[in-house]
Amino acid sequence: MDSEPDSDAILTQFNRLIQELLRGNCTRNTFRPWEVELLLDMEECNLREAGRKEILRRYQRAVQREMEKGAPAPMKLSEYLASLQQRRARLKAASER
Repeated sequence: MDSEPDSDAILTQFNRLIQELLRGNCTRNTFRPWEVELLLDMEECNLREAGRKEILRRYQRAVQREMEKGAPAPMKLSEYLASLQQRRARLKAASER
């Protein structure tokens, strides 16, 4: 009987994936379906090489916070980037009042 991993296990796997990406040496050739989904999403985000590592670190911290609050799975990078844009827009609107 194969059960779904709990959120702590998923967070550990997520952190491992991000660390591999930050180091630039992802050597494994098997990934869980949700990891593939995240990797494809990251690829579509077209991050600039210059800021890529910092964005990934901030994304990792945001996912950790969300999962500590009870999120069942990591949000996608595109969702994280969209939330940043929304926050910036709200701050800009508030400062223009």
